[in-house]
Amino acid sequence: MNEEGIDTADYGADSDWSELTHVCLTNILSRLPFVDRWKVAMLVCKFWLQACRDPAINNVFDLEPYFDSSTESTHWWSPEFERKIDSMLRSVIEWSDGSLTEIRTRHCSDRALLFAAERCPKLLALSIKSCPNVTDMAMAAVASRCLMLTELDISYCYEISHESLVLIGRNCPNIKILKRNLMNWLDPSHHVGIVPTEYLNACPQDGDSEAAAIAKFMPNLKRLELRFSKMSAKGLALISEGCLTLEYLDLSGCANLTSRDIVNASFNLKNLEVIKRPNFYIPRSVFHTERYGHWRLYDERFQTDVFRI
Repeated sequence: MNEEGIDTADYGADSDWSELTHVCLTNILSRLPFVDRWKVAMLVCKFWLQACRDPAINNVFDLEPYFDSSTESTHWWSPEFERKIDSMLRSVIEWSDGSLTEIRTRHCSDRALLFAAERCPKLLALSIKSCPNVTDMAMAAVASRCLMLTELDISYCYEISHESLVLIGRNCPNIKILKRNLMNWLDPSHHVGIVPTEYLNACPQDGDSEAAAIAKFMPNLKRLELRFSKMSAKGLALISEGCLTLEYLDLSGCANLTSRDIVNASFNLKNLEVIKRPNFYIPRSVFHTERYGHWRLYDERFQTDVFRI
């Protein structure tokens, strides 16, 4: 008996969820995270499976909550896990019936992304972090067919080059957010044992080429993240001249930039509200002299307090 005098002892005992209308059920299921719908709700019965496949609740594919709430595992970098992510993404693309507007995942491949490019003309946001098997080929397909794109995150995707940035910039003039972060190559200890060594060693070296592509073909950017990019002062200067509408700029870990480079670039960016600078300390123990012959350069920068901005 509750405060209103209603007996709740058997409340729900005789309730039958199968009597819910399709609209009502899809409304309820739309409030669940995608992983919960995939692992649980779809398996309840045929009626729920049909509701989970309704295009109305499949206009967004977002696995970021799952990845953010889990500890990174070596399993994520396996072919088996990649195939599972591809299968999930392809299923949602089919169910969306062309209405998919956001894809946020990791560890997918060219196969799934090519399928997305073909079936998702309304795509606005594409976030595919840590995808070792996504290449310029798939990105070219995205650039040619997903012309409404406004947000792109290709962080830690080392098989994607500056050529993809050129194509996206040319074909998708509404791009406002670009995230092209690299793993911490100065101190990779956080990734060792999880990320394959050969992939860590494949860190892109053409920071200035990427900066030039961004500066020339993405003039309307408002948010740009380039953590641990290897671009030099030249690349940053190009960005400051070509991306005048920037409001947020993340340069964390950009070891080739000095405080003077950043100050000089900032003069052009009148709309800049937030800038994250490469202000960090690199312990000597991280480096091996025979491998990093440029250690003296870092010594000189720290002694002159260049990184204390």
